[in-house]
Amino acid sequence: MVKIQEFQQIINELIESQDFKKSPSELYEPICYVMSQEGKRLRPLLTLLACDLFDGDIQKALYPAMAIEVFHNFTLVHDDIMDNAPLRRGKETVYKKWNSNIAILAGDTMFAMAYQYAVKTDPELISEILGVFSQAAIEVCEGQQLDMNFENIEQVTIDDYLNMIRLKTAVLLGASLKIGAIAAKADIQSVKDIYEFGIHLGIAFQLKDDLLDAFGNEQKFGKKSGGDIVANKKTYLYLKARELANQQQADELSLLYKSQPEDPAEKIFKVKEIFNLYGIEGYVLNVMEEYYEKSLGFLDAVNADKGKKDALRTFAAQLYHRVH
Repeated sequence: MVKIQEFQQIINELIESQDFKKSPSELYEPICYVMSQEGKRLRPLLTLLACDLFDGDIQKALYPAMAIEVFHNFTLVHDDIMDNAPLRRGKETVYKKWNSNIAILAGDTMFAMAYQYAVKTDPELISEILGVFSQAAIEVCEGQQLDMNFENIEQVTIDDYLNMIRLKTAVLLGASLKIGAIAAKADIQSVKDIYEFGIHLGIAFQLKDDLLDAFGNEQKFGKKSGGDIVANKKTYLYLKARELANQQQADELSLLYKSQPEDPAEKIFKVKEIFNLYGIEGYVLNVMEEYYEKSLGFLDAVNADKGKKDALRTFAAQLYHRVH
């Protein structure tokens, strides 16, 4: 825990030391706004933890970790436009506070900034780190496109959904760990294992997010409750409910997910009523457990100090058991 707190402080201090206040202010103020918010910052933390796990010099991983955090925030700025999301981390989203055009440009700038940070490392590492970073960036975009596609496709399977969240969410967690391991010059098999640890943990993490979106405390979660339902997102909750429901309720659920009422409160209530009827929360918890246990299996396989692996295991447990 001491190491986690130390690395969190290093990351926070690095972000706070960056000068995002440039001209034109209309472009850079939204970037300041986003980067000054107290998000989880778990991806750069995972990068530093992975580097330290293999006894690497975290200075070589520090700016690549910053690149991952800036890139992650860029995806959120653009995702919020696509999802019409009014809140992020309990605050107005960029496109709501300014407008969509400014949000698009700010996000584009952040994407470019991320690459500037990624190359601030040992020159010998740049090529490999950029390869991992670029592949993750492409896959995140693939996942986002699939997520949007699913809104207009009736026959989406649970396997389709799990692949989508692997791309949209889990890949960046895996890449965060992989880049930290590369910076520490870890052995090839351990790099693969730590990446798979991140992938499986990331899927469990996103399933938890889906659960919190429907059933979490809005003040603690920092997003509007039922946002996925309002946006007609075919999450694991929806797909499992469709699988278990009788024909009448399956049809009702389908119709609800095609509706766009001015006041979505009743829609959210009715959807959650069906979720509760079939005990969907329990099914989500079971599949989360499955991916979480698999992630720990890959962590166990990593060739590294047991005490340092235990620190990552503790951090993974905190993510898994979080309530917001």
